[in-house]
Amino acid sequence: MESKPFCWILLFFLILSCFVAQTQEKKEGRQALAYLYKSNLKQNFGVDTSLFEAIDLVNETNVHPQNGLKERDRIERLPGQPHVNFSQYGGYVTVDKSAGRAFYYYFVEAHHSKDSLPLLLWLNGGPGCSSLAYGAMQELGPFRIGNAVINDETDERGIYDYLGTHAIISDQDLYQIQKYCNFSPNASTQPRECNVATEAARKDLQRINLYNIYAPLCSSPNITAQPKKASIFEFDPCSDYYVYAYLNRPDVQEALHANVTRLTHDWEPCSAIIQTWQDSPLTIIPLLQEFMANGLSVWIFSGDFDGRIPFTSTQYSINVMKLHVKTKWHPWYLNDEEVGGYTQVYEGDLTFATVRGAGHQVPSYQPARALSLIKNFLDGTPLPNITRYD
Repeated sequence: MESKPFCWILLFFLILSCFVAQTQEKKEGRQALAYLYKSNLKQNFGVDTSLFEAIDLVNETNVHPQNGLKERDRIERLPGQPHVNFSQYGGYVTVDKSAGRAFYYYFVEAHHSKDSLPLLLWLNGGPGCSSLAYGAMQELGPFRIGNAVINDETDERGIYDYLGTHAIISDQDLYQIQKYCNFSPNASTQPRECNVATEAARKDLQRINLYNIYAPLCSSPNITAQPKKASIFEFDPCSDYYVYAYLNRPDVQEALHANVTRLTHDWEPCSAIIQTWQDSPLTIIPLLQEFMANGLSVWIFSGDFDGRIPFTSTQYSINVMKLHVKTKWHPWYLNDEEVGGYTQVYEGDLTFATVRGAGHQVPSYQPARALSLIKNFLDGTPLPNITRYD
């Protein structure tokens, strides 16, 4: 099967994690780094730091000579790309040489002011899904956020609330789920009424893209030799198939300096190995609290067409933190003309924003609105608002 070239793949920023790093270290180095980490955490904020004790297991940090590595990782040209006026790099950062573990990265320099613009890091979630396949190939890039799941209990409950209010599951099923289902991670069994209602909801979702409930499904996943007309303004529901085919081409992998170990199987956009990890935290709320306690600005966004992690789930998760509202719910605007979404700002410098018309991968569906969101985040400015008339 031949794959189509893509002319737009170089517009994105990301880093892809290809392997899981698990190494041992000397006791002295571990204790020193743990002390440094903990000393940087501000005290008296009431933040539960027990979930962050894994820093005691972090590996020893060593800095080795970097001579020649930049030019070695330079990507001259990717198959099918147009002429570009920026540099791009890809390669591996060794984590544990003896165990054969490394991180793969893909980096694109800004085409102007590259020495002064901030470094943007994009990490996709999943867990275990590729930032190369999704962040670079299907999204616009640069956010410092990975897994969209914030808190398992509130996320699961919010999904059904969202589906019920968007006429996808019945009012009766929603009522049964709300009444009988226990979404606590400690719940080992569910009553019959809950199981019957959730099974009915599952059947209602069989032919719907949960990551964008209004998007079409991919009806023709075949790869053609000649590319279709590309547009960043129209999302192609078959994009996953195109990316899979493109990144499994030997010439593409060679250009990216990837797959140096020559895998005996196809590269997959989402890793089944990482998807089955057993120590995934049930909530990252303590981590968000730590960020805010240390003066970091946190922005959380949701596409309002996303049924997988809907805005209702995100709101429930934020409510768990019991933050005071600093700026009440209001629309934000794109180019002072159209509503880009809605936003609310909380004390502690946490901003929640919805993006109108976007699914789970916000930049894929609404690139202009996503760009506005990113720009204001980097500039440290609120989302655009205009005078509202009552």
